[in-house]
Amino acid sequence: MRTVLSPQELASLERSVLLVDHRLAAPAPPWRVEEAGPDGAAAHRALRHAAFVEEQGLFVGTDLDGADDDPRAVTLVARGTDGTVLGGVRLGPADPGAPDVGWWTGSRLVVRPGAPHGTGAALVAAACAHAEAAGALRFDATVQDRYLRLFTRLGWRVTGAAEVGGAPHTTVTWPVGRLTALVQATKAPLGGLLAGLHLGGSGFVGDDGAPVPGTDVVAACDAILPSMVERDPAWAGWCGVLVNVNDLSAMGAAPLGLLDAVAGRDASFVARVLAGLRAAADAWGVPVLGGHTQVGVPAALGVTALGRTDRPVPAGGGRPGHAVSLTADLGGGWRRGHTGRQWDSTSGRTRAELQLMGSVVARTAPAAAKDVSMAGLVGTLGMLAEASGCGAVLDVAAVPRPDGATTGDWATCFPGTAFLTADAPGRPVAPAGPATTAVCGELVPGSGVRLRWPDGSLTPALPGSVTGLGPATGEAA
Repeated sequence: MRTVLSPQELASLERSVLLVDHRLAAPAPPWRVEEAGPDGAAAHRALRHAAFVEEQGLFVGTDLDGADDDPRAVTLVARGTDGTVLGGVRLGPADPGAPDVGWWTGSRLVVRPGAPHGTGAALVAAACAHAEAAGALRFDATVQDRYLRLFTRLGWRVTGAAEVGGAPHTTVTWPVGRLTALVQATKAPLGGLLAGLHLGGSGFVGDDGAPVPGTDVVAACDAILPSMVERDPAWAGWCGVLVNVNDLSAMGAAPLGLLDAVAGRDASFVARVLAGLRAAADAWGVPVLGGHTQVGVPAALGVTALGRTDRPVPAGGGRPGHAVSLTADLGGGWRRGHTGRQWDSTSGRTRAELQLMGSVVARTAPAAAKDVSMAGLVGTLGMLAEASGCGAVLDVAAVPRPDGATTGDWATCFPGTAFLTADAPGRPVAPAGPATTAVCGELVPGSGVRLRWPDGSLTPALPGSVTGLGPATGEAA
């Protein structure tokens, strides 16, 4: 039986049915990009030789160089659907004979004649992603002028001119964005959100701890990310103590006690959080004075710490010309489940070691200090410089860094125990037990943070203020 619908019924049906898009999905590209094995690397070298030696004459006899012997170098190749190598690119540390400081270069980009359109661009994009994943904070290339447009379309920035084999080339750099992205995600909203609050008073704006007016007490407070509390409750409890003790230590205050506010879905879960907090409080020898506990609600943890000093060290006490030092505990390793984000240097330390490292700012009494936390090393340096009303330069190769961390990860992770101090050049930092101290930068006129590389060049890391809170005194240096 055939049913005939009225116009009103048809309109009602059209409003209620699930509309399905029957358009075909975009076709997959006729290649895949992968890290080359021995056969892929050999095919890439053959393409390189044919293009750069035989056809273009850029090199005489061979285009092989020291980068080909560097075991850290990587070759990416694009393979067609039949497995044929359609092209490739080489990338690795800029200086094959030196430690990897996070400066990488890409080179020997070549595409087989007749390869599908877009193969070269896909290789360049894959090289950028691979370099960033390997911890590079600077990624450069020298490209023939006739291919420059390909790179600028992909977002590369021109830095200069060069000549290779008599042919005009242009030097370019890929804007690695992980430092700016971290600051934007963690600290950039603070200025607008906190406008009008006391924030420690003049001279201490931008500090993680705040002197309590009329006393020698310093108070600090931190909340642990709810997702971290849910995922790793005992570690969240440990970090609740760690970050607060660090905040006090950065101001030269000796911790007096802690207050906690903890919540979770049931008593068993809350007990796991408190077990981590209790273990950390015992490790540092800081009593838990009280707090608040709630069950039957989403996971949460906030900890408040109280410390004492009659000479609090501000983050905003630095001035242009001051040397910047990093004191960091390089022991330990990545916390399981938090690789590249959280370095655990504290859970294996004794109380004496933890207290000695935590007192380094008090015993040094520098002009300015700040503990490295959520914004990472570069972001924290940016906050110290902002509070001091100036800018900063970080000497990348001079930064103390553990062997198990790339430059990019170490610059953006939470490093456990690490303090930045700024003071007159030549004034030493007090011994800090198992921690390592090195001068690795300076405060300079202006704003933001720049990175200094082994070739002497400076690259922008953070273009301006980190938090928007401005100088601690309200006046730029």
